[in-house]
Amino acid sequence: MDLDAVVEKILRTYDTIAVVGASNAVEKAAHYVPVHMQGHGWRIVPVNPRGGTIVGEPAFAKLADVPETPAFVNVFRPSQQTPDIVRQAVAAGASAVWLQLHLQSAESRGIAEDAGLLYVENRCLIIEQRRLGLNAPQF
Repeated sequence: MDLDAVVEKILRTYDTIAVVGASNAVEKAAHYVPVHMQGHGWRIVPVNPRGGTIVGEPAFAKLADVPETPAFVNVFRPSQQTPDIVRQAVAAGASAVWLQLHLQSAESRGIAEDAGLLYVENRCLIIEQRRLGLNAPQF
């Protein structure tokens, strides 16, 4: 499946996004991207070791702490940290991992592909959501 097809499949399949590296700093993409996605119907589950509340939702310290299966994991952490995050996503039962714009890792891609996950890197959720004109799927 080509990358555009994977992007579209993810955005049409998942109504909840676990955001690793979510932030309360309004100037950061790790804040305004999840807020934008919320505005288009996606539920956000923030993952940040500081915990607290991020984008109006309770934040979990790590993916393993999320009380539901984090099926779609969006990552806002430096590329060198992503292999460990992808391993955590696999362990937590995720079926899709998306590394935000400017993030890419051959090791992360290999881990995700070996586990059978849908995988996107170096793409922005906002850009792709707007390009496809999609809102969150309604189940």
